[in-house]
Amino acid sequence: MAELTTVARPYAKAAFQLAQSQGALAEWSAMLALAGHVIADEAFAAYVARPTLSAKDQADAVLSVVSDQFNAEGENFIRQLAGNKRLAALPAISALFDELRAQAEGAVDVAVTAAFEMSETQQSAMARVLAEKLSRQVNLTTAVDASLIGGAVIHAGDLVIDASVRGKLGKLRATLNT
Repeated sequence: MAELTTVARPYAKAAFQLAQSQGALAEWSAMLALAGHVIADEAFAAYVARPTLSAKDQADAVLSVVSDQFNAEGENFIRQLAGNKRLAALPAISALFDELRAQAEGAVDVAVTAAFEMSETQQSAMARVLAEKLSRQVNLTTAVDASLIGGAVIHAGDLVIDASVRGKLGKLRATLNT
């Protein structure tokens, strides 16, 4: 996976720079996500990866599925990827592009896993506090994990805040065992 990310990074940056110059970040994000989903399909990926297909045929296969939602630059991007034998990197390119877009827009995706279902009021209060702490717009998603016993675990990019009862008990156990 690290190798695929390394391959995908320059393509994601190039697509991001083009999209940003055109003011079309959302459009490019949607195009790359769609193409990434198409290539992520195992049967389609196996079809496109056949050695008998030329780069043009590979690009045509992808574009036949997504062309109605792609602009001319997007189609050219797919053709360049096919020509460089990088179509398999499309899901990683899409993910990296979305990270670049979130950074540029001053947003961060935050996943909160709580022991109990959070109300709308609690979610909006948490989003407001996190936005202040992180100095960025927060896109909050929540999940429930009863094994946390109480509290929550917050994932915001590389930042992880474990404010769960399970986490505190684990820290106490580690302290007592040393």
